[in-house]
Amino acid sequence: MEALRVEGVRKVFGADENEVVALDGIDFSLESGELMALLGPSGSGKTTLLLCLSMILEPTSGVIAIGGKEIYRDRWVRGVDARRFRRESVGFVFQGHNLVPFLTVLDNVALPMILTGVSKREARHRAADLLSYLEISERSSILPATLSGGEQQRVAIARALANDPKLILADEPTASLDSERGFKVIGLLKRIAKDRDAAVITVTHDERMIEGFDTIRRMKDGRFAGKS
Repeated sequence: MEALRVEGVRKVFGADENEVVALDGIDFSLESGELMALLGPSGSGKTTLLLCLSMILEPTSGVIAIGGKEIYRDRWVRGVDARRFRRESVGFVFQGHNLVPFLTVLDNVALPMILTGVSKREARHRAADLLSYLEISERSSILPATLSGGEQQRVAIARALANDPKLILADEPTASLDSERGFKVIGLLKRIAKDRDAAVITVTHDERMIEGFDTIRRMKDGRFAGKS
């Protein structure tokens, strides 16, 4: 099943002599359960692409479809509630975790579900299941500041899975981790893709982390430079 389709996506910042083309005609698709690694130097467009796919940043032109539903065709598709669709269909794992510091681990994971209308009781129950799945349930009642970097990233992944999205975007999820913890996080993302039939795109600078990915794309100057 097609999880993601991207056709001719461009993103331009500025105009005239100040114009910067961040994405220049990006085309690709992913099936459910497929893992894609996205590599390239800083400024190549990797994060811009993830932000467009997650509906945080509006492209300039092109087509984006998630789970068979077009959300963008040269503008956001009318009738699509961008915030709700993003919460329900896309999971985003940030480099900096972005956990809410005054909420417990359990409540950090429950929050996205509550925002879509799930009762607090049910959200906390599902959150506990996710934390168990990611083998960090013993830390559910504490605040994020007391967690190690690897533990915080596991919680961030659990939160990204909260609404059972079919597309998961991970922006440098291992950048702040040592190699051992980094490999564990990548291993979790691989397992999630297969177990939950989700397409996963992971941005990384570390070539060691891409073993076992189905597709490897390299970006340069807003374009795909190659595929392996």
